[in-house]
Amino acid sequence: MTSYTNSSGKSGVSAYEIYDNAILVEFRHGGKYLYDYDIPGEAEVEEMKRLAIDGSGLMTFINKNVRKRFAAKL
Repeated sequence: MTSYTNSSGKSGVSAYEIYDNAILVEFRHGGKYLYDYDIPGEAEVEEMKRLAIDGSGLMTFINKNVRKRFAAKL
């Protein structure tokens, strides 16, 4: 997994892994969640990928737009 840059220093995201049609997000509390084109949807996943690469805003986006809509908890 790739470490999340966390430019704000306050993010609950610690790492991520990008796939063609999904993103796996690891949170500081230890949980890993898979978000894919089915759940929560392609537009959300693509925005999450962009934010992960930018290292800013991913946790805020998840909290405001995705919440508990994930494909799997690993």
